[in-house]
Amino acid sequence: MSVDRDLPERTDPRTRRPLPEGIRYRPDRGGKYQVRVWGIGMDGVWKERTSLVDTLKEAKALRAESAARQFPEGSMKLTDWHSKYWSIIRDSVRPATARAYERGWRLRVLPALGYRKLESITAGDVERALSAWTGGASTKIDALSVLSRLLDGAVRARLIGSNQARLARRPLAEPQLNLRSRALTTSEVRVLLEGVPPGPYRDYLAGLIYTGMRANEAAALQVGDVDLQSRVIHVHRSFSTDLDGQVREYTPKSHKERDVPIPAVLAPHLASAMQGKTRTALVFTGPRGGRINGSNVRRAVRWDSVRQRLDRDDYRLHDLRHTLATLLFDGGAAANDVQAIMGHSTLQMTERYSRARSDAARRGADRLDSVFGRQDHGGLSR
Repeated sequence: MSVDRDLPERTDPRTRRPLPEGIRYRPDRGGKYQVRVWGIGMDGVWKERTSLVDTLKEAKALRAESAARQFPEGSMKLTDWHSKYWSIIRDSVRPATARAYERGWRLRVLPALGYRKLESITAGDVERALSAWTGGASTKIDALSVLSRLLDGAVRARLIGSNQARLARRPLAEPQLNLRSRALTTSEVRVLLEGVPPGPYRDYLAGLIYTGMRANEAAALQVGDVDLQSRVIHVHRSFSTDLDGQVREYTPKSHKERDVPIPAVLAPHLASAMQGKTRTALVFTGPRGGRINGSNVRRAVRWDSVRQRLDRDDYRLHDLRHTLATLLFDGGAAANDVQAIMGHSTLQMTERYSRARSDAARRGADRLDSVFGRQDHGGLSR
């Protein structure tokens, strides 16, 4: 069928019928159909967006898509949206989380999806990217989280209709560590502390072991937070390093303030650390009064030699925190009390320190013995 190039742009040259509103025939664009749609932009202003397609059927389908009408700026690339929205994400999370998100974006999300238009990213695209990313499950989840936050923001800004990252299958979490195995026994605690010369570093390590505080919580502890008479420490601050390298004070993880006990064995260490200091002074400081942190502690006490004395090649400073929860359970403390002292967000996390499950097999054997009777180890009794 011949096509009349002299017909008006609003008339279909193939059928000679008027074209639907918003569709024009463009002989000057290679005989394509131009589709015009309107929608609300990032600034709340209605904006026009046009596209060219080969057939009238395609033009009508595109015109009918509600997403195209509603989200005219969905053609923005993910990397461009990141440059606009990253500061909002960064300022809404803790510095440590922001650092993990920044690495996830730079090393994983940007190379895989940064060039893609927001509206073109599907759950399948996200899953394929996840499978190609290197690193463990937690590393991949960090990258997925920053992508999801970016797309959540794009939904709120009316750039796209839905967050496809939320539909993607998350990577399987890594097997949980047996946290009881990371805790020190009472004899190992003595070995560790006796191997460190008396002074600020031994006091700091004792504080970590006997209170279960996180390293940055103990570093931010002030004299006024310690009540030796009531044998309680109020934990309500923590140090963290911002993306600009500045150390700042924040609330504890999950913003959970809590009180932790002061056992008698810790009191001398606290008294030594606080001697001559004002209420607002830091409890744990270096030999010259400077701020203490994990790096300078590990260096000062020669952490590798500590590991050798404990015969634990992979032992971390953070693992000292696991000791208190385990000892509290062994001492008969209730799970909800342990949760409150440790500042755990869920009771499930707390119960990983309990012997209840690890002792299930022994208790089961005792119950079976009560049914069948005890047998000689050499064989069946007659």
